[in-house]
Amino acid sequence: MNHLNQEIDYSGEFINTENSYYMASNVTDFSAENLTGNIKWESYRRKKRFSFNQVEFPFAREEKQWIFPKAYVTEPEASFKIEFYTPYTFRVRISTRENELKNKKSLMIEKLNAKQPEECGWEVKSFEGGVQYESVAGKLIINFNPWRITLQDREGKVLTSTQNIVDTTSLKNDTPIPFSFINSAGNRRNILAASFTLSPGENIYGTGESFTRLNKRGQTVNLFTKDAMGALSKGMYKPVPFFMSSNGYGMFVHTSAPLTFDFGDTYDSNNVIYSGDEEFDFFMFIGEPKKILNEYTEITGKSPMPPLWSFGNWMSRISYFSEEEVRDVAAKLKKYEIPADVIHIDTGWFEEDWKCNYKFSETRFEDPEQMIKDLNAQGLKVSLWQIPYFTPENELYPEIVERGYAVQSVHGGLPTEDAILDFSNPEAVEWYQKKIADLLDIGVSAIKVDFGEAAPFDGVYSNGESGLYEHNMYPLRYNKAVHDITKKITGENIIWARSAWAGSQRYPLHWGGDAEITDNAMASSLRAGLSLGLCGFSFWSHDIGGFTQKSPKDLYSRWLGFGMLSSHSRMHGEPPKEPWEYDEEFTDLFRSFSELRYTMMPYIYSQAHVSSQNGWPMIRTLFFEEPDDPTNWLIENQYFFGSDIMVAPLMEKGNSRKVYVPKGVYIDYQTNDRYEGNRWYEITADKLPVIILVKEGSVIPHAKKALTTKDINWEKIELRLFGEEDKYSCDFVSPEQNDSKGTVIVHSAGDEIKIERQNINENITFYTT
Repeated sequence: MNHLNQEIDYSGEFINTENSYYMASNVTDFSAENLTGNIKWESYRRKKRFSFNQVEFPFAREEKQWIFPKAYVTEPEASFKIEFYTPYTFRVRISTRENELKNKKSLMIEKLNAKQPEECGWEVKSFEGGVQYESVAGKLIINFNPWRITLQDREGKVLTSTQNIVDTTSLKNDTPIPFSFINSAGNRRNILAASFTLSPGENIYGTGESFTRLNKRGQTVNLFTKDAMGALSKGMYKPVPFFMSSNGYGMFVHTSAPLTFDFGDTYDSNNVIYSGDEEFDFFMFIGEPKKILNEYTEITGKSPMPPLWSFGNWMSRISYFSEEEVRDVAAKLKKYEIPADVIHIDTGWFEEDWKCNYKFSETRFEDPEQMIKDLNAQGLKVSLWQIPYFTPENELYPEIVERGYAVQSVHGGLPTEDAILDFSNPEAVEWYQKKIADLLDIGVSAIKVDFGEAAPFDGVYSNGESGLYEHNMYPLRYNKAVHDITKKITGENIIWARSAWAGSQRYPLHWGGDAEITDNAMASSLRAGLSLGLCGFSFWSHDIGGFTQKSPKDLYSRWLGFGMLSSHSRMHGEPPKEPWEYDEEFTDLFRSFSELRYTMMPYIYSQAHVSSQNGWPMIRTLFFEEPDDPTNWLIENQYFFGSDIMVAPLMEKGNSRKVYVPKGVYIDYQTNDRYEGNRWYEITADKLPVIILVKEGSVIPHAKKALTTKDINWEKIELRLFGEEDKYSCDFVSPEQNDSKGTVIVHSAGDEIKIERQNINENITFYTT
């Protein structure tokens, strides 16, 4: 039984003896001018084979099918097409049916500008039996018989290649599954298996916010949005059909149908992509990680800059239930001098907890508009929770059902008890955005875009599609609906979302869901954030200390180092989350971490801007910054925070840990101890329970302490120099000068310091330490 909203894994269809199998065979024609051709797909069956007390079902050629009438196609010749965009990016589209490939508008794609190969740096060379395209990045080779796609680097090293049935070297011709598709005996739909080779030492990264091991080699990953209900399972709130390889290429599978990536799990030498889409549409990118991610986000979109205040601390729990509680939190933040910018009110602001009707409780919130105004005057923004699922008892349920705003069932009526808002319906989106707008109009600054992972797979959607395509698309539509109305009313790029799909990075920002209160959950949350960042999401957060129960003090203390040195920082989960609810010692530690974040705000904001412009993550794997060091590809419990600071959270109880220091020299932010690179160290944390190392030669801009980002003095910036260099430089972006990027250059000669500025307001005073 396939239980409600559980992952779809199509790989099992490829061992079913009842299905018809079609193997990619040869190209019957190819037009170099139009970059199009046809692939002949030959018919196969699985045939029982008995040998030494074992039964197998290898593939056998099926010369004749039992099919009537003869008008039905038995061995299709279906279209494929190549498109080129830059010297580093190309696209291949392959159909499994004999109809022409259609150009559909896609919400996953922000912009495309296909060109002739020569126009974007690809030299075309025809040879007997195929064609080769070569750019400064590498080579794309198409063989016609048998049909094969091979990607090489400039020196001719094979990065990856399609795997056909004639390429098998196994004793079994179905291992690995060749590049093929099945025609299902159950519903006559085609399901595709795209098989690509893996090199012996190749590692794979990405696929969205995955909590499992960072390197996906040897794993099977199902890309199907679900409520993971934690941070320690294979389930994903934010699957993204994109990955990058240590071999120097990346791939984006352009579909919203369920996908299964078998990265050498079943058969070590092959990556087999199982897709529920009858067309296999994929982009490939060549280069090092930074180049790959820049190219990918040029197509799917980059994360725009969120507002400055969003980079401040978010104080929350599940939940504050009254105006009195909210005002008390604001007062205590001030009393204990703890920097913060946002108070989030979760499920408890309605008359009945969790029953979302977009109205403040009249019995527990006396004057919400005045409350928001008063908080804003203190520099505190308000964020509100909501959900697009409506239970039958919800007062909005009848209206949503009667107007046809809910997802329908293929069997008639609704597919579940809830009325699930259909974001493919423009009228439903308009109705919904009006509810959100009413809240934004009274001063609410951000909306929590919770849930969104459970759009019915057997639903019928307003745009005529089924859940096959709309289930995974739902988070993207949901993210966009809230972002667009927020941007329209406030002018700011801000949501706080849990679910996502490819393209959701255009609607920042997202957080890591309902993490457990364990060391393992902190470690897996970091892996998830790094994985999502490698899919073009610049901005990401997580519930500091964990969500599910009261955070143990020791864990909360160590998690703060990771949380305060992430792109965004939010305290949220089962109460208490407020530091003063623990003890004085923890409150002091919390304050120190918060002050660290706020004094580092010029660095954080500047690095956020650079990340936004390039499609890069704020928290980065070590190999993203230093891809030439093989060890960096193995590290999953350290990260770069921006380009200059490396963070090693304390994942277990204790005040020290093993830290890998990449090439060069790194300086301890807290102690000024120096560490030579390309080696491991046991490093002890200082006053703050986290290891923070800065690249020698870096200059980290700081501000004076402030209780909110509104209070930060951007006209007096301290430049902290790390090392004994003659020259330092750093990117600098100030919200005071409309986010235009500048550069600060520091010349150091003995006691003499000279500061040079490029494209930076003269009103800003820089001084060094």
